Amino acid sequence: MPRRRRDNFLGGDPHDGDMPMDFFVWLLRGAEGIVLVDTGFNADMARKRRRELIHCPIEALAPLGVRPEDVQHVVLTHLHYDHAGNLDRLPQARFHVQDAEMDYATGRCMCFEPLRHAYAVEDVVALVRRVYEDRVVFHDGDSVLLPGIELLKIGGHTKGLQAVRVHTARGWVVLASDASHYYENMGAGRPFPIVYNTVEMLSGYAKLSAAAQSEAHVVPGHDPEVLARYPRWRESPHVAVLHAPPRDS
Repeated sequence: MPRRRRDNFLGGDPHDGDMPMDFFVWLLRGAEGIVLVDTGFNADMARKRRRELIHCPIEALAPLGVRPEDVQHVVLTHLHYDHAGNLDRLPQARFHVQDAEMDYATGRCMCFEPLRHAYAVEDVVALVRRVYEDRVVFHDGDSVLLPGIELLKIGGHTKGLQAVRVHTARGWVVLASDASHYYENMGAGRPFPIVYNTVEMLSGYAKLSAAAQSEAHVVPGHDPEVLARYPRWRESPHVAVLHAPPRDS
């Protein structure tokens, strides 16, 4: 998605220039099973929001040897349209979300267009349907999902945003999701402009750092630089391997 620097920092940026945005989902595989972190959006939403859809994120699991029915757990870091679509395509999964996020996405805050703009009502309703199917697990703060996979409540960007801490071959990696859209948001302490609570967003940067093995173990949610820093999975142009060290380390 094309963007300018002024679009990515609260208060804009005096040195404006191109600063595009990528959209990611993350696959975790281990002895305890298969976990998907976020579910992206579909072709209809891409057309509606004028985004370029390179690949359906659920279909993109096939080259990795994963069928939709193999996914046992889905961590929804938050319920914005680009993180919580395609729920109907994961028939066996249980969906993990923070209490505060469901409250935010279905409560009085959604009476205000600036706060609901990044949500898609179809996705929120789809998750409510999963609740009635006993397939949603609610979390209230930090928790352990599985051995080596932890949920970190951050807030800030949305009321119930959560990041994911994963133990890998290179140590503890933190998938920041939208707690830091770009490396520069966190690195320079400059918040992204879509924000529910700025104090929580700024405080979240320190929490991400403390949870990771090092600053190089924090992965932002939308930065194209991720694909530049990490090796690709079997040279696939769209899959970064985060359990391997960055190329410059």
